[in-house]
Amino acid sequence: NNMHVPLGLVTRFVVCLLALQSVYAEVSYSFQEEMKPGTVIGNIAKDLGLDINTLSARKARIDSEGNNERFCVVNLNTGDLSVAEKLDRESLCGTKPSCILVQELVLENPLELHRINLHVQDINDNSPQFKRDLIRMEIRESAEKGTRFSMEEAHDADIGKNSVQTYSLQKNDNFILMIDATKVELVLENKLDRETKQEINLLLTAVDGGSPQSSGTVMIHVTVLDANDNAPVFSQNVYKASVPENAPVNTVVVTVSATDADEGVNGDVTYDFGHVSETDGKVFSIDSKTGEIRVIGSTDFEKKNTFELRVMAKDGLGLSSYAKVYIDLTDENDNAPVIYLKSLTNPIPENVSPGTEVGIINVQDRDSETNGQVRCFIQQNVPFKLVPSIKNYYSLVSTGQLDREVVSDYNITISATDEGSPPLSSSKSVQLSVADINDNPPVFEEQSYSAYVSENNKPGSTLCSVSARDPDWRQNGTVIYSLLSGEVNGAPVSSYVSVNGDTGVIHAVRSFDYEQFRSFKVQVMARDNGSPPLSSNVTVSVFISDVNDNSPQILYPAPEGNSFMTELVPKAAHGGSLVSKVIAVDADSGQNAWLSYHIVKSTDPGLFSIGVHSGEIRTQRDISESDSMKQNLIVSVKDNGQPSLSATCSMYLLISDNLAEVPELKEMSNYENNSKLTSYLIIALVSVSTFFLTFIIIILGVRFCRRRKPRLLFDGAVAIPSAYLPPNYADVDGTGTLCSTYNYDAYLTTGSRTSDFKFVTSYNDNTLPADQTLRKSTTDFLEAFGDSDDSSQVRNPE
Repeated sequence: NNMHVPLGLVTRFVVCLLALQSVYAEVSYSFQEEMKPGTVIGNIAKDLGLDINTLSARKARIDSEGNNERFCVVNLNTGDLSVAEKLDRESLCGTKPSCILVQELVLENPLELHRINLHVQDINDNSPQFKRDLIRMEIRESAEKGTRFSMEEAHDADIGKNSVQTYSLQKNDNFILMIDATKVELVLENKLDRETKQEINLLLTAVDGGSPQSSGTVMIHVTVLDANDNAPVFSQNVYKASVPENAPVNTVVVTVSATDADEGVNGDVTYDFGHVSETDGKVFSIDSKTGEIRVIGSTDFEKKNTFELRVMAKDGLGLSSYAKVYIDLTDENDNAPVIYLKSLTNPIPENVSPGTEVGIINVQDRDSETNGQVRCFIQQNVPFKLVPSIKNYYSLVSTGQLDREVVSDYNITISATDEGSPPLSSSKSVQLSVADINDNPPVFEEQSYSAYVSENNKPGSTLCSVSARDPDWRQNGTVIYSLLSGEVNGAPVSSYVSVNGDTGVIHAVRSFDYEQFRSFKVQVMARDNGSPPLSSNVTVSVFISDVNDNSPQILYPAPEGNSFMTELVPKAAHGGSLVSKVIAVDADSGQNAWLSYHIVKSTDPGLFSIGVHSGEIRTQRDISESDSMKQNLIVSVKDNGQPSLSATCSMYLLISDNLAEVPELKEMSNYENNSKLTSYLIIALVSVSTFFLTFIIIILGVRFCRRRKPRLLFDGAVAIPSAYLPPNYADVDGTGTLCSTYNYDAYLTTGSRTSDFKFVTSYNDNTLPADQTLRKSTTDFLEAFGDSDDSSQVRNPE
């Protein structure tokens, strides 16, 4: 509907757009700029069909859509809408063909929002203006008739017919003015004669179409020169560029380029702006030599996001051409959302029903598109929620029955986050009051807790802390922690851990051993001090981590003092032959049980090597006659813990093919450990001499048969006594201490302490037979053969 009021050009348009949960209507008013403050432009109550008597009670007010500027006010007594301040269309809308200012009429109880479109009409309050008072031109006399020269256009801040409409040129003998829709050109009607007239002054006038008309003039000073017949030519007629808002000073936005076909001074091109507004001239500058357009001021997308610049290229003798540069600002997320609390009911009656609106929240973000899209939410778990209402309005609504005996105060934090990258956010706190009964048990902050502690911890050390919250008030919300009764490995849980009743800190009562158990669980109860008390439980899992507190244990060879172990190595053994093997285990786990083997001392350093990870002792070369018959190796076994722990053992090797050489073992034993030679060893050796004389014949016969083979390969397995394996190391998987495909048969006397001799069991035709085993006594020798089938098999690492 079009309605006319006594304000002349003021018109109103009312369009009812939408009615959802609340009334939403749109009304438009049209009026001229520069009107005095207080000028009535319409009666909004009448136009929207509102009851004038309820405007004040419903807190009718004018809000702006995108900022806090109010361009109009409403009289709550009459419903008249009037201008709040004198409005300048040019500063508000620039060159936009339509200048619409959006305001909003907000009413409460119930909430209504009406859009007010203010159409500000242009009046002819600006005169056409040229950028400069004097335009200097230098034109060669050789210029042909009809030559055109682009002129600087005048600028009028008004729009439409109030802007520049036409130009007129002072009458002269040489030039006429040619005007079309896009440019103003000076046309040479009669050729110039420098000898007749060297300088010409022309007055150019620009006239707008307002009523009354306004005009602006510029003096054109023409100097007649010799021929410069080529004006600069831009590479593009229109340049387009974009730059982020808030770009740093000296940021290059775009570079314009023009070329002149002339040579020398006639071809030197310089750049300058044509007419630019005063505000645009403070934002951008152009380099006169390079044509670079740079940022020199503040660029704010929210104030102005597009720029149109006219750029002039001029050669050394005055010919010029023009191009347009369009610069778009891209929005950056530089404005955080702002939360406005429009109304709030506080305190809230305790009998308020769920779903009651207790407040109105308005959220605004000056950014555009996704940078201005805002999500509003409540951070805490409280019986209130935000319900989207009209546009950027939210209603704060209760979601449950409130009782003063339950909760006395709520500190609600409302957060708003935009969808920019990175997002910006803001928050606002709202205080609401209500009271308490003991109807909330303590609630743990986590569903379960895990505590991690290294073994060998000190008794009384802190394992972890549990925390439970009770929203009740005073004693109803006081939480006391305690352990629930239970057992861990058959012992009361209180003998392992304790809990501080006030803080919830759990302490270790004893020192834990990873090798005994690795984890256990306890139940912690949180109880309030209400009457009757309420409680809740939580499970706390305690995980014990391994510490490198166990040194490697050498299973084979047996530690000195337990047995004197000797390996027999054939003289025919070749390089790479397996001689023996060191077997060790570590009670720790993970890398604390990863073992490495190293020879720290040997009789002949170049004869034997040991596998770093397998512990296998092999010959590095063929055994020669010059090698010492008695070889002693000291092997160190280290784990991979931090710090590393180690153990050492001695390995005694005898290079011999003939048991007749056995008496020399006595010297070897004396050489290695004279203290071990006791009188009973001498008696034992004499007692078995008769047996050896008989058995040597058998051994020599077997050896003779073996020597008929083309080559001897010493690649047998090492024998270990089963008694050397502790019960918990019989078969260890995953620790890297006893995992291998090698099997070892044990032939060793039980109870020997001074000197035992072990020989490799033959598993193929190229290894030494097991019957070539030498013992210190006949009795032990026979026991080895009688018990060989009961020997333990131990897996060893690769």
